[in-house]
Amino acid sequence: MEYFLQQLINGLTLGSIYGLIAIGYTMVYGIIGMINFAHGDIFMIGAFIALATFLILTSVLGFAFLPLVLLIVLIVSMLFTAAWGWTVERIAYRPLRGSFRLAPLITAIGMSIVLQNFVQISQGARVKPLPPQIQGGITLMQGDTETGAILVQLSYMQIIIILTTLVLMAGFTLLISRTSLGRSQRACEQDRKMASLLGVNVDRTISLTFVMGAALASVAGLMFLLLYGVIDFYIGFLAGVKAFTAAVLGGIGSLPGAMLGGILIGLIEVFWSGYFSVEYKDVAAFSILAIVLIFLPSGLLGKPEVEKV
Repeated sequence: MEYFLQQLINGLTLGSIYGLIAIGYTMVYGIIGMINFAHGDIFMIGAFIALATFLILTSVLGFAFLPLVLLIVLIVSMLFTAAWGWTVERIAYRPLRGSFRLAPLITAIGMSIVLQNFVQISQGARVKPLPPQIQGGITLMQGDTETGAILVQLSYMQIIIILTTLVLMAGFTLLISRTSLGRSQRACEQDRKMASLLGVNVDRTISLTFVMGAALASVAGLMFLLLYGVIDFYIGFLAGVKAFTAAVLGGIGSLPGAMLGGILIGLIEVFWSGYFSVEYKDVAAFSILAIVLIFLPSGLLGKPEVEKV
């Protein structure tokens, strides 16, 4: 039981990171019907910006108060990553919005490769480490086995990740349901042409959607950096594929579905690695995705598209 609870905590933590990235996929798809495959690399850029900002503040400027440092790192990372997200949309996607459906998809894959190689060339291919900054935790349970004692620990870093994810999820739900920007996004999701005729600035709404998704990805990048302490130029591809899988599993186009899918993917990976073979954790995640889509083609919380004729 102790081992199960520890793996459950680890899975919820990893799933929260996947869920934050998956929200960016599902927001963009919900409005313009496009899979932004460069979104995982935006997450990777957010992690690198967070690392660079942290090192500048601590090593160059001499800041020592960790909560203030992390707050500044979070703000700077969100601002710069949001600017990256806006630039990608403005340069790569907007000119192809009226083109055939494969053109934006091919461009998204190309933009992903461009961002990966840009970071590889500018930062190097070696991993970038960061010593643990938030240590300690709460011991929830202790048990004895034949091989020794097992502790169920909830680290402070895991608490921060889970609470941050819950707060951001609640905030974005309120934004979508209660604000004028959220109403504009829902109008564009239903019918962009009609929304434009009714006075909604469609280009601005889509750009802000990319900005919001990129800002969320930067938060996930900072959490990933603080949790694992090592990043490289390739983490965006792997995390992006997992987050896209989470968005599809939960029902792409649904914000709660994206978060639910992220948590499920995290739990599947962690439990499979803990009880079976770590080499096949990805096989398990994608197999369960395929099984779910056979019986629920729209995902767990997705709504089937109704085409009016």
